[in-house]
Amino acid sequence: MARKYEVHIDGKPFIIGERPDLRAVPEGWLVMRLDHPDEWPELVRRALGRPEVAAVHAYGDDIQQVWDWFRSGYRSVQAAGGAVTDGQGRLLAIHRMGRGDLTKGKVDPGESIEAAAVREVQEECGLARVQLGRHLHSSWHTYERKGIQHLKRTDWFLMKADGNEALTPQTEEDIDTVRWIDAAAMAEVKRDTYASILPVISAWEEALRDRA
Repeated sequence: MARKYEVHIDGKPFIIGERPDLRAVPEGWLVMRLDHPDEWPELVRRALGRPEVAAVHAYGDDIQQVWDWFRSGYRSVQAAGGAVTDGQGRLLAIHRMGRGDLTKGKVDPGESIEAAAVREVQEECGLARVQLGRHLHSSWHTYERKGIQHLKRTDWFLMKADGNEALTPQTEEDIDTVRWIDAAAMAEVKRDTYASILPVISAWEEALRDRA
């Protein structure tokens, strides 16, 4: 059983985990114990309504229960994506709706998560040959669609592709640029991307160091 969950709500990280050592909690973090599911909406409202709150750490007697309380207020969505590396150790990145991003998308009915991850990379970047690797990371974020709150889980996989293959952005998915990112450009991507993508990039960087 997982001992910690991290979900991003309006770009703000919410951690569900063990009771933290308050002496080690970073400045700007809101820490709250939850004993009832009805406390979740108030916690989210407080955190999002206060710009000085950088992140939230919620805890309770049973971490899984606290997480289940949170999930009960959302419609679940499963997605999959890829952190794709070429032979030069570069990361494949896209630019969508004004923000840097990595390739991902919803899993179709009857489709495996792994197949969906590869398909999304191929469709969004125009790649024909993608080699699937191990599971890298799972990220969670919320969004609203037609008045309904959704909780999306994205399973990310390491992948390899030929850096010489032509890249074609899937414009119908609002992607205007696809490019390979080297170490020199990584800082710009991190500044430009979503908070939920940063842990994925960190996991990819760690995997690259382990492989070296």
